[in-house]
Amino acid sequence: MGPLSRFSDAGATAGNPASRHESFVGRDPAEILSAVFGYKAFRGDQAGIVAHVIGGGDALVLMPTGGGKSLCYQIPALARPGVTIVVSPLLSLMRNQVDELEAAGVRAGALNSQTDYAEASRITAAVRTGRIDLVYVAPERFEVESFQRLLGQAPIALFAIDEAHCVSQWGHDFRPSYLEVGRVCAKFPSVPRIALTGTADPVTERDMIERLNLSGVRVFRTSFDRPNIAYSVVEKTDLRRQLLGFLAPRRGQNGIVYCLSRSKVEKIAEFLRAQGYDAVPYHAGLDSQIRRENQDHFIRGDGVIAVATVAFGMGINKPDVRFVAHTDIPANLEAYYQETGRAGRDGLPAAAWMAYGSQDILERRRQIDESQADAAFKRIRHHRLQTMIGYAETAQCRRAVVLRFFGESHPGFCGQCDRCLHPAEKIDGTREAQMLLSASVRTCERYGGGHLIDVVMGERTKKILETRHTELPTFGVGADRPREFWQRALRQCIALGLLWSPPGSHGGLVVTTEGRRVLRGERKVELIKPSGVTRPAAVSKMADLAGDLPEGQKPLFEALRVLRAAIAREQSVPAYIIFPDRTLIDMVARMPRNLTEFGAVIGVGEAKRVRYGVRFLEVLNQHRVGEAPD
Repeated sequence: MGPLSRFSDAGATAGNPASRHESFVGRDPAEILSAVFGYKAFRGDQAGIVAHVIGGGDALVLMPTGGGKSLCYQIPALARPGVTIVVSPLLSLMRNQVDELEAAGVRAGALNSQTDYAEASRITAAVRTGRIDLVYVAPERFEVESFQRLLGQAPIALFAIDEAHCVSQWGHDFRPSYLEVGRVCAKFPSVPRIALTGTADPVTERDMIERLNLSGVRVFRTSFDRPNIAYSVVEKTDLRRQLLGFLAPRRGQNGIVYCLSRSKVEKIAEFLRAQGYDAVPYHAGLDSQIRRENQDHFIRGDGVIAVATVAFGMGINKPDVRFVAHTDIPANLEAYYQETGRAGRDGLPAAAWMAYGSQDILERRRQIDESQADAAFKRIRHHRLQTMIGYAETAQCRRAVVLRFFGESHPGFCGQCDRCLHPAEKIDGTREAQMLLSASVRTCERYGGGHLIDVVMGERTKKILETRHTELPTFGVGADRPREFWQRALRQCIALGLLWSPPGSHGGLVVTTEGRRVLRGERKVELIKPSGVTRPAAVSKMADLAGDLPEGQKPLFEALRVLRAAIAREQSVPAYIIFPDRTLIDMVARMPRNLTEFGAVIGVGEAKRVRYGVRFLEVLNQHRVGEAPD
């Protein structure tokens, strides 16, 4: 699909830009935002980031999924002379981004393994002459000598490194090829670089700066809070029954169900299909053609559930995913945040639900222990898994726990997680917490949780005997409690921020400042008591904008959706690329009567106003009551 608007000749493609392409070089970023993308104002830090990059500064952008990261490099790409090179990890992400940009009238293309020779030749020629705005490439392309030569021949406006957390060996999506990106970009010191990610803890942040050679970079940190997502966690009792209970009120919505293994993906997908859901499996073991067809069905469809391993979803820009369900505990809290963030990218209400049990915890630990990583890396992964388990078992507001992981504070009551809506029964666990904290202090804060539990329970293991920890005052003080109790108590102490394992501690648990307050008797500790009762999933307290439409306007909203679906089928693109739900809702609210008023609708840029305005106005005018159309 080529852009059809005043920005380029009808029928032009990314690799064959038209002579009438309108240049935005040097123009006001706010004007570009409105004319091209149809938004009337920047959100949050977007304006500052855009201005900094247009001015030639390097930036590291930490912004949650759905926060508008793409605009932070797409607008500078249009405002600066030359070609912007966008590093993207997945073919699906490239395809989605190029489709959206072309629909907005922007000259864009992708160079990857799916680009045929003729198209690659056209795009390459356009890069050399600067007659294309953005080109998406995989990080592996930076290892190719011919591509490096092309960069040296082209007028480069900007390097944008998306999903930049992939450069960190501590991250959950590590891609070694990202390391070459930083080295090659450093050969162009006058070209600004912007690295972007929707998830990064402090360790990953430092890794990104070092490995992408971003010394002196300005870091923009936006809150990681996703207020439109409601969080719920349950302990497994009957997984299939629990999953159906979660899905029942969400039938007909788009969603993702994550499973730990390929075989489980197949079984859950088959089970959901038998229950009448449009569910498709996705994992690396499927035939590549089937995998691609299933992904396309999910992206383009409505009311489709993708049942997948965690390899699915990164870079898929489907804004109307209404829920993400985990049938097993994720590897770490960073991965969990990234995966749940694939829901509600449009800002409308969404849900994140997780079921966990001892077996998937053991499987996660087995995967770590049997991996080829060195001992230090395994310790880090075990600690991160422990933090994830602590989140699952916390008695606190789940949003507060997630945000604290990313270094943010939160007042502690979000009102839309299961812990806030259905508070867990708690017990006074101050004495038990003091036992664990004391065991850490008396063993010089050098040992992990398993050893501390052995000390408290009075276990005479080989390590206990070798270290003479049988002589400690805390040895055996908790022998009256089963190991499962102490494991749960330890995880909650970690989740409460009383114990943590800092980088370089080799997995040893250190007592924090708050933990020392507990030891001194200055703070009480409440531990969650397992209830075995299944609680209803949390529901976002945010208004469902479509649901809040007056009854008389809902038929118009549905009619606009039907038209959008028809246009999407004509152009072989996902419906959201024509217009997202938020734009249709604003159309209904504004009821534009002509193309000028249509251009004021949220998400309607100049290209889409010209291309789609007449057809949508026809539907709007058919539903107009008591007025004659203009």
